[in-house]
Amino acid sequence: MNRKRILASVFVFLLLAVLFYIQYREWHSFDWATFWSQTYRINKLRVLYAIGLIYVGYWVRAVRWKVFLQPAKPKTRVSQLVSPTVIGFTGLALLGRAGEFIRPYLIARRTDLSFSSQLAVWAVERIFDFGAFALLLAIAVFREGGMLSIPDPGAFYRALRLFVLFLNLMVAVVAIVAIAINRWGEKIAEWTEHTFAHLPRNLGQKAAGEVRKFGQGLRTIHGMTGLLLAAGTSIGMWYLIALAYKAVTHSYNAAALDIPLLQVLILMGASMAGSVLQLPGVGGGSQLAVIAMLSGPFAAPTELAASCGILLWLVTFAAVVPLGLILAHHERLSFRKLSRESHQAEAAAINAPTL
Repeated sequence: MNRKRILASVFVFLLLAVLFYIQYREWHSFDWATFWSQTYRINKLRVLYAIGLIYVGYWVRAVRWKVFLQPAKPKTRVSQLVSPTVIGFTGLALLGRAGEFIRPYLIARRTDLSFSSQLAVWAVERIFDFGAFALLLAIAVFREGGMLSIPDPGAFYRALRLFVLFLNLMVAVVAIVAIAINRWGEKIAEWTEHTFAHLPRNLGQKAAGEVRKFGQGLRTIHGMTGLLLAAGTSIGMWYLIALAYKAVTHSYNAAALDIPLLQVLILMGASMAGSVLQLPGVGGGSQLAVIAMLSGPFAAPTELAASCGILLWLVTFAAVVPLGLILAHHERLSFRKLSRESHQAEAAAINAPTL
């Protein structure tokens, strides 16, 4: 681990410690006996069902990556991509951001493609994830029987409605930018390089390289059929994740957690926002964000919120680790070595000249 990562980990640890202390100070009456009692009484079958949904979601991710590989490697099988997907998310769970490039690195090795091409696919994948989640959230907010049926939704939900509109506006802007780069990528890259050439550390050249690589990733979408398949698998995958969240919250058989799809998606959004502050192997930010949402706007008892927040993280983020460790052992892979090699490959891809 280099100095930057050590400093970043220390900063995240200190910030999470402060946030945890603030949360603890607010919970003067926190009862650990109640916490353990509610955790013990969960419906285990629903939790196992949620884990099953998350595992199916990894398979759907592999299907989507196969769609992205169609122009370059049309004969790639989904079974070739499942193991790198599971191992990649296991590396992310165990190593934090240090493991984020393991998945595209392994897929590049498995398919005999360049790492830069799979890094471009990884970037495009993020756009489809963002767009699919925003669409599901918008449907939940504005559908009949959703927020529009609430006579007085309150300040939180009124703000949420504006946020969802802003989120989908961002999706539209990103889509327009993607279309522009797909059509005029080289001209945009040249304009970027010329406009920002005066910036230090060759930032203009690097930005132009990122535009070119993003355009390379967009070329993995093979016509309208590929676009619809990528969008459909993305929406399906995020809906599976939402069902997993719902299964976990409903496993407590508590009225405060008997929440509809809208609130499930809000929890997912809180978890994603909190995941910006994560410590390798233990998380932190994701759990705190979900617990704060449950005990705040959702008005769940603090013990119930804490138990559910931790269980959601275990099911949706950490449950992949046992299978990932088994697959990595079977393929004789070292996560730390994969992390080091993938980041070296990422640095080489950034500095490499782009044609």
